[in-house]
This record gives sequence, structure tokens and C-alpha cells, in this order.
Amino acid sequence: MSIPAHARTNFETLLNAATSGDLALMECTEVATGETPYVICAVGREGDDYMLTPFGHLADGNPFELYRPPEA
Repeated sequence: MSIPAHARTNFETLLNAATSGDLALMECTEVATGETPYVICAVGREGDDYMLTPFGHLADGNPFELYRPPEA
């Protein structure tokens, strides 16, 4: 399975944010469920303002039980 270009671009942005120290972990509210996940965000700056771009959430529970790699 090939990784789509938009996912690669987002991953590169995430790596750049991590390298420059511009990552944040935020407690957010999921719109659909009202649950409170912890979300990894890139932090951008525009003048004196900050812009947070969400990339994904931390797994609630054991990630080895939630995810598996694709099968060959």
C-alpha cells in the first residue's frame, strides 16, 4: 500500500515542527463524541499570535492492541 502525498506532506511538516521545537500536546474536545483526547499539534506563529495545527491524537489504551501494520 502506497502512502498518499498529503500524508507524506503532513508527516514532513510534523518532523520539521519536532526538529524546531514547535510541537505541543493539547487536551481537546472531539466534536463528534465530546470525548477529550490528547492531540499532537504543530505550533505556528503569526506576529504575536499562535496557530495550532492538529495532526493526530495519542492512543487511549495500549496502541499495540489498537493498531497493526498492513499485511503483506
